[in-house]
Amino acid sequence: MVVSHFLKWIDTARVSERAAAASALARAYINSDLPFEDRCAAEAALTLLLDDASAKVRLALAEALSMSHHAPPQVISALAADQPEVAALVLARSPLLTDADLVERVACGQKATQTLIANRPVVSMSLAAAIAEIGEPEACAALVGNSGAEIASLSFRRMAERHGHLPLVREALIADRRLPADCRHMLLVKLGESLKGSPLVLAMMGAARADRVMRDACVKASVTLIEGTRMEEHAALIEHLRLRGDLTASFIIRTIAHGKVDFFGSTLVALARQSEQRVTALLAGGHDVALQALFRSAGLAPATHAVILRALKIWREVANGRRVAGVQEVSWLMLKELGGQSAEGDLAGLVKSIHLDALRENARGHALAIAAA
Repeated sequence: MVVSHFLKWIDTARVSERAAAASALARAYINSDLPFEDRCAAEAALTLLLDDASAKVRLALAEALSMSHHAPPQVISALAADQPEVAALVLARSPLLTDADLVERVACGQKATQTLIANRPVVSMSLAAAIAEIGEPEACAALVGNSGAEIASLSFRRMAERHGHLPLVREALIADRRLPADCRHMLLVKLGESLKGSPLVLAMMGAARADRVMRDACVKASVTLIEGTRMEEHAALIEHLRLRGDLTASFIIRTIAHGKVDFFGSTLVALARQSEQRVTALLAGGHDVALQALFRSAGLAPATHAVILRALKIWREVANGRRVAGVQEVSWLMLKELGGQSAEGDLAGLVKSIHLDALRENARGHALAIAAA
C-alpha cells in the first residue's frame, strides 16, 4: 500500500520532502476517489503528520486542506489550534469550523486570531456578535469592513460603545451604510468628547468654551444626521436622544426650522404617545387648536407653540408647491413671530442663532459658487 510506504519513508525524509509529500497526500485525500481502505489509511497518515516537529510540514497540510469541505475534521481542529502561522490559514478559510469553534477562538485568541476570523468570507450574525462583544479594536474594524459579515444592529451598538472613541473603529463604522442612526449619533458625540478633551483645543479655547462649542457643533451635526436617516430608524434615534437627554425643546425647534417635518412627526408620536396616522394627518392639515393640543401632550412648553406653528405652515406650503423657501426664510419668520431682531429670551436667542447659521451657510455657498464660475 502506498500509504504504508509513505509512513515508513517519512522517518528518514528531509523537512522539504516531508512537506511536499504531506501536501500531495492531503490533496489526494480531498480530490481523489480513493477506495475505502486507502482513504482510512490516508486519513490516519494525515493525522499522524500533525505530530511532525516541523511547522513547515503542518503548514503544507493547512494550505492543502484549509478550503476543503472534505478534510478530516480532527486534522482541521488540530491545525486551527497550532502556532499562528499554521492556524491562520485554517481560521481564515476552513468551512468545517463551526460558529461554536470560531467563537471559542475569538474568546481565547490573540488580536491577530480575532482579526483573521473577522475577515472570513462569511461571518454569521452570532459570530459577529461575539466579535463585537469581546473583540479587539482591530478585529471590530475588520468585521465592519467585511462585506460577507452579517451584523445585527445590537452588534453595531456594542462596537460603537466599546471602541467608538478610537479613530480606527469609528471611521469604519461611519463608512458602513448599515450603521443605525442612533449609533451614528453616538459616534458623533464620542468624536465631540475626544475633540473637547484634546490638549490643543483646551489650550486654544479653555475647558468651558470648548465644552460649549463642541456641544453646539454636536447639536447642529445631529440635525444634519437626520437627513440620512430612514423613516423606520426614527424611533430608535429618538429613543437614543431621549435617553441621553438630548431630545430637548431647543433641538426639536431646530429640527422643524430645518424642515425635518417627518422627524418632528416621529418625535411627537414618541412623546405624545399618539398614533402615527393621527400625527401625520394633523401635521399635514390640522387646525392650530388641534396641533397645540398635540404639542401639549408631547410636553412642549406653550411659549414654543407659535414659532413651531409658523414654521410648520411654511413647510406645508413648500411641500404643496405653493412657496419656495429655505431655512433662512423660515427662521426669519419664526423670529418675527417672537418680535423680530429686538426679541429677547432663550427662545428668541435660539431662533436668532438658527437664522444666523443659515445666513452664513447661504453666504458661504454663494461665495463658493461665484469662485467656481
